[in-house]
Amino acid sequence: MPTIERLLHDTALGDEHAFARLYDEAAPRVYGLCLRVLRDPAQAEEVAQEVLVEIWRTATRFDSRRGSAGSWISTIAHRRAVDRVRSVQASGDRERRTAYSEAPGYDAVAEAAAVRLEHRQVRRCLQTLTELQRQAVTLAYYGGHTYRQVASLLDTAVPTVKSRIRDGLLKLRDCLEVAR
Repeated sequence: MPTIERLLHDTALGDEHAFARLYDEAAPRVYGLCLRVLRDPAQAEEVAQEVLVEIWRTATRFDSRRGSAGSWISTIAHRRAVDRVRSVQASGDRERRTAYSEAPGYDAVAEAAAVRLEHRQVRRCLQTLTELQRQAVTLAYYGGHTYRQVASLLDTAVPTVKSRIRDGLLKLRDCLEVAR
């Protein structure tokens, strides 16, 4: 059986049979190296195929004085796999930059104005509630109290507090919908 160096030399001379044998010999090693770098079997297959085509086209560049045929093939495979990783990374970076630059801009002034307007509308709508509803809603939502705590603060039964808050929220919702 001829060595990889001999098969590569014969491939450089245009011997297709030698390349077929070289392919069978080198393909598992090339694929394994690509898979270790890429961690994706489909991409590793694709890159391994590109590497073997490159070997066919550039076999005349192999110089046995500079290293073994196996290391020359492995270098080509590693370089191609790393190039693919960089290409995929660059593509992802471009997509993220494009998505970010196409995102609508945030306008802090407009946002602050909208928040102020909403607060003003809520305060106006709170004035439409009965005193008991307003107290219950204010204690629960602005004060952060539980139903039981609101009931204790207002000296009222818990079911009554729940009803006042529910009715007050319904009235607030209706008032805010009209305001829009």
